[in-house]
Amino acid sequence: MPFSHTKFARSSVLMLLVGAGVLAAIVIASVILSRMTQSYFDDVVKLRDLRSASSDMMLYLRAAEAGQRGYLLTRDDEFLAPYTAATQGMARQRERLHRSYSNQSAVAFPMAQFESLLDRKLEEMKSTVELAREGRFDEANDIVRNESGREIMDAMSAQLVTLVRDLDERLNTGVADLRDTASALQWFTIGGGLVIMVVVGGAILVVAQHVRELSRAHHEVEELNAGLEERVNERTEDLIQANREIQRYAYIVSHDLRAPLVNIMGFTSELDQTLKSIRAYVLADERSPSEDDIRQARLAVEEDLPEAISFIRSSTRKMDGLINAILKISRDGRRELKPEPIDLKDLLEATANSINHQVTEGGGEVTIAVGNARRLVTDRFSLEQVFGNLFDNAVKYKHPDRALSLSVRAQPAGRNFLRIEVADNGRGIAPEDHERIFELFRRSGLQDSPGEGIGLAHVRSLVRNLGGEITVQSTLGSGSTFIIRLPTDLSQYVRSNGS
Repeated sequence: MPFSHTKFARSSVLMLLVGAGVLAAIVIASVILSRMTQSYFDDVVKLRDLRSASSDMMLYLRAAEAGQRGYLLTRDDEFLAPYTAATQGMARQRERLHRSYSNQSAVAFPMAQFESLLDRKLEEMKSTVELAREGRFDEANDIVRNESGREIMDAMSAQLVTLVRDLDERLNTGVADLRDTASALQWFTIGGGLVIMVVVGGAILVVAQHVRELSRAHHEVEELNAGLEERVNERTEDLIQANREIQRYAYIVSHDLRAPLVNIMGFTSELDQTLKSIRAYVLADERSPSEDDIRQARLAVEEDLPEAISFIRSSTRKMDGLINAILKISRDGRRELKPEPIDLKDLLEATANSINHQVTEGGGEVTIAVGNARRLVTDRFSLEQVFGNLFDNAVKYKHPDRALSLSVRAQPAGRNFLRIEVADNGRGIAPEDHERIFELFRRSGLQDSPGEGIGLAHVRSLVRNLGGEITVQSTLGSGSTFIIRLPTDLSQYVRSNGS
């Protein structure tokens, strides 16, 4: 399976680790940024409280001073109400200001100096109001007209204004920090979310690919199970066909070997008769041989003996050729195959070069088109023998009235097989001889070329040893196309078929 369980497990664990890492980073960053935000917020709250206290203190001072001066100028007791309210709340406001300032550390304020000034101002206002209540308004107004009270008030106002200004600047900085932190948290969350989406998408792709591979494997198993019976039937048919071929070979071998033996036996009998004539002439010791004996002896020596010996030798050579052919096919079946990577185009071109002079002399041509189907793993010697025989036959049985045109095409045939077509424009083969030409010692058509009828039988034997099959498509006078179907990897084919 291309996408193994190990690879799926590794990819899944990697995706989970990446996702967990991203989630952990988002959580940690969110906690850190949240704490920073909380810290900035707390600082802002404290600063705002201090600003509010400072502003309120300024208001209380202004209210107390306004009530004091109104009372001194108008001598109307109604002005004592705001003065009294302001001075009574001053202590609480003073405590608030002191507490708010102590809760923060962002800005500096001369609190001790301010409180000292505040005590002096409160004392100044209290003394003038008490003098006025006693009816001593002139003395009270003299104190007010003195610049010391105004200077104290101006100094406290300047301190409070400076404090408020510093607080405003720090508040603006704090708000900006809050905004930046919130923005950072937002973008980090978005980025983390995108990364998680990518991780989830990758995990979905990995799971989908694994599911597809599992589905494909399940489909292949179903196909194998569905085709198991068919394969068993095919194997059975192959065995039946092999048994028939063995029987046919046995018949052909016994028949073709018997013919030379019958000839030898017949001419041996003729030799025996010839020897009788010679014996009658040679052993005529007590009498002179007759003219008939001399004629018979001469005829036996000059004609019968040479003819018989010639036929016996011819039959013996025939038997020797047949036996050698049988041994050749037998050796091919027993030879150990050596699968190796082969460039089909290079092998075909090398084989075509061996017959090039015979083809080009007659104005013929050889074309080879294999495209991308040029790589296979098989036995080189067997494949060279197959194409060598087919090319030689194309030259041997070319049509006498036209130049030879020999072409080879190769293309994939399924996932693990290759289809190779060797076509020529030669004499062609009659439909009834399409199977016969692959039988041992059988030939078809006009027998005007030497041969014993073992070439195509040898080719079929070699092709079957390579795990393939060969068939022919042809008609008389229109050329022939030999179709070879071979596994692209003989080693894998042998393993999968238990050969």
